[in-house]
Amino acid sequence: MAKKKYMSGLEKFDRIHPSTNIVFNIIFILISLVCVIPVIFVLSISFSSEKSIQDFGYHLIPKAFSIESYTFLLRQGTVITRALGVSLFVTIVGTILGVLLTTTMGYVLSRPQYKLKGFLTWVVFIPMVFNGGMVSSYYVNANLLGLKNNIWAYILPLAVSSFNVIICKTFFRSTIPDSLVESAKIDGATQLHIFFRIVLPISLPVLATIGLFLSFGYWNDWFQAMLYIDDTKLNSLQALLTKIMDNVDYLSRNAATMGVSSAELARSMPKEGARMAIAALIVIPIGCAYPFFQRYFISGLTVGAVKG
Repeated sequence: MAKKKYMSGLEKFDRIHPSTNIVFNIIFILISLVCVIPVIFVLSISFSSEKSIQDFGYHLIPKAFSIESYTFLLRQGTVITRALGVSLFVTIVGTILGVLLTTTMGYVLSRPQYKLKGFLTWVVFIPMVFNGGMVSSYYVNANLLGLKNNIWAYILPLAVSSFNVIICKTFFRSTIPDSLVESAKIDGATQLHIFFRIVLPISLPVLATIGLFLSFGYWNDWFQAMLYIDDTKLNSLQALLTKIMDNVDYLSRNAATMGVSSAELARSMPKEGARMAIAALIVIPIGCAYPFFQRYFISGLTVGAVKG
């Protein structure tokens, strides 16, 4: 007779009944569908003809397949390409700068010997509870820092988040042993050398986590453009979509930059399809980037969790 497998107390608590497991799987499938179906719906509308949308409304499967929305966007190459370039620049530069600032501050706060640790911890913690407000933020960014109609208005206000700093602090404190830092100091390494040559190479999970948070935030941001950007040449792809959503005649008013008449553009523009096509253009690139960082992302989110 086969011996019954011995189970420790923790293993008994970790057991999941098969029926419970099935229920959990069904719940997760439903949640996944809730996330995926809207994306499919947007793609479906973007490939629907404008006439079919007017006649039949929105459908998950297009009544009349058409690529006129995407050909229309291709014809507006100047506006779309410029906005895409702004979004790419802001996302790449902002993510790199934000990761650098966030990790350096998190590492400093994780070192118990740092004399200003207590003061800076309060500096990081207070903005998580209290906010200076939109008026004061606008005054500082637009007037004191001179970010009005400046591409850095997209980047600097979002570069550092207290939440991200706390994640980095927790990761460095729980993962980087003090003995490793002390041994590097004995060998004559400076703090910058320790941070860039020793700490960062073994901190890929937190780097990927903070990088994803920042890249999603920068790529999807449109609010900074609404506050600080009046120059149409500095509009990001998200700001362009927001203006189209608010006013479908936005492209018509900028017809001079596209080399066609406003009346001709207004007649030829697939209004509903163009909105969804730009939305697809925004969602798909950042969505495709997530699976490549998923393993590190999950590891970074579980920083500080109880380990068995």
